[in-house]
Amino acid sequence: MIKFLLLSFLLIGLSVTAQKIDPWQLEAKNWDTKNYYGVTVANGMIGIVSAQTPFKVKDVVLAGAYDLYGRGRVSNFLRSFNLLNMQVSINGEQVNENNTQNFVQRLDMKNASFTGSFDMGDKATLTYTYYSLRQLPFTVLMDVEVIAKKDIDLGAASVMEAPDALKDVQNYYNEIDRPHVVISLLTSSAKSPTGKLLMCASNTFLFSEKHGAEPRVIHEMWDNNMHLMKFGKKLKAGSSYRFSVAGSSITSAHHDDPLNEAERMTIFAKLEGRDRLIAHHQDAWAELWKSDIQITGDEQAQQDVHNMLYHLYSFVRAESNLSPSPMGLSGLGYNGHVFWDTELWMYPALLTLHPEMAKSMIQYRFDRLDAARRNAFNHGYKGAMFPWESAGTGVEETPVWALSGPFEHHITADVGFAAWNYYCVTQNKEWLQTTGWPLIKETADFWTSRVERKGVGQFEINNVVAADEWAENVDNNAFTNAAAIANLQAATKAATLLGLKVNPDWEFVAKNIPILTISDSKGEGVGVTKEHASYNGEGIKQADVNLLAYPLKSITDKAQIKKDLDYYSKRVPNQGTPAMTQAIFALLYARLGETEKAYHFFQDAYRPNLNPPFRVIAETKGGTNPYFLTGAGGVIQSLLMGFGGLDITEKGIVQLPVKLPVGWKKITILGVQGKTYTIE
Repeated sequence: MIKFLLLSFLLIGLSVTAQKIDPWQLEAKNWDTKNYYGVTVANGMIGIVSAQTPFKVKDVVLAGAYDLYGRGRVSNFLRSFNLLNMQVSINGEQVNENNTQNFVQRLDMKNASFTGSFDMGDKATLTYTYYSLRQLPFTVLMDVEVIAKKDIDLGAASVMEAPDALKDVQNYYNEIDRPHVVISLLTSSAKSPTGKLLMCASNTFLFSEKHGAEPRVIHEMWDNNMHLMKFGKKLKAGSSYRFSVAGSSITSAHHDDPLNEAERMTIFAKLEGRDRLIAHHQDAWAELWKSDIQITGDEQAQQDVHNMLYHLYSFVRAESNLSPSPMGLSGLGYNGHVFWDTELWMYPALLTLHPEMAKSMIQYRFDRLDAARRNAFNHGYKGAMFPWESAGTGVEETPVWALSGPFEHHITADVGFAAWNYYCVTQNKEWLQTTGWPLIKETADFWTSRVERKGVGQFEINNVVAADEWAENVDNNAFTNAAAIANLQAATKAATLLGLKVNPDWEFVAKNIPILTISDSKGEGVGVTKEHASYNGEGIKQADVNLLAYPLKSITDKAQIKKDLDYYSKRVPNQGTPAMTQAIFALLYARLGETEKAYHFFQDAYRPNLNPPFRVIAETKGGTNPYFLTGAGGVIQSLLMGFGGLDITEKGIVQLPVKLPVGWKKITILGVQGKTYTIE
């Protein structure tokens, strides 16, 4: 029996004391400047990554903005214009990390805002809060408050800076003068590295004074890549002053006229005003948090789960028809590409809690179905073959040196399986007819041509990269084969449900794809599901066989599930493997009622991967590439479908009997199709 790990040394940035842990806020102060990992504020379209310098942000990342440059001769995420950086001065001295004290940063997960506050000696206390506005997909806001401790001269400049990769930068400054308002627009445009995209950004000041009493705004051009607008204000001792910067960023991938649209959206934000912008943003997040997971009896787990849900909600947006990469909008990790991480690891949690967001992720695949058909044709197959790495157009974007591009075929079954699950949860037959069915049918047709038919009952799927990616060019991989079977079975069920002609080959092929077992081991391995034909007990990178029990449910016998779990959970190295594997172990042990093991793997799935000061998850234990949204999706599934007992069936979501770990008094799952599930 595996004992509970205390892991207290891994509670990043927080001491293990009786101090109450806020379930909604993460606070950072006195951090190690060499060990700071930013946290992201995002609205599913635009992500702002924090920096440890006052009034600065590290990155601005825009979903769906790709161009061919950099690593691997493939399309990569583009950094957007850094439209929130500011220069602030007191009595002519510019604020920086060396002349400030009591610097505290806070992430408010409930309201999706990031705040920095500090003192500048005996002169002033300054606070800035920024938002990626949920109600406006391409618009952000930074709100600034200055409290004068003595008479001071405040100077503030909004700086627009182009990332190095962009070219042909054009800078503009306009003032629109109306009887009721003056709008100062700081705008830039640039071409992406190949010239394929036009990227544009614009921002403006929002002042607290009435019209006619606002500070005078001055524009300065510094160089081709940077310009700014600034103002000054005299403040009396004891007085406070508030102003804001609102800005929008968009590309020609999102709009036919991005330059004018960026300015129009910024003008819209200006005339909405600070109070309305923040109120609507908070209302939108209040709606999202109607779907929540509440843990009674473990304050740290509760905060961590909110952190994971916050990132899932932040990196996906309903009706965007986009799908998140493993790192979401936290930076340029994995080039912003879309993998199986979406369908297997993030999607089930969102499908359960927010089907409207999951729908966007499936629509992303549907919109690129033609590219998947061409990919199948190129490889000599029928139907649709989805790329292992996908970006803007849906063509294969895996760098050539990675064999997963031409060989990791289970992604096609993952897409078909996800489409069927959307129907199972929503029971939306109209959606199944128009969107789900084409995906399910075309992916099933792929497998009828992909199998190698070597005689009656001798169908094989050879030469694949397994879900365990250390197994390259192997035959009859357990997960690939089982996922193909699930895809083919879903096609038969969907056609029957819709009254369409059933291709008899789907069922015939599904019945003849083998799932192998170990028969020649000298001990514990006999009877274990075999990862692939040449598997011989070696270490594995990530879950493969265990995914047959969940989510595929192709193995349902509890004794077999336990045998496979006990065997493969010992074969994942402690370092260098992605976080989601342990989450599957946790989920399955929870379903088996082995809560001590389940709780061990629940903690092991993310705590060793946390980075300071905001407990952001890296891909691997000790890794430094947060935020790994795939891992968060896995852990949330371990709560929903493991400790919470929820199960996606053809009749919708049902709840299985489960037990909680020692110390957890209750789990409450809110907002699952209007229902609340409680486990005590």
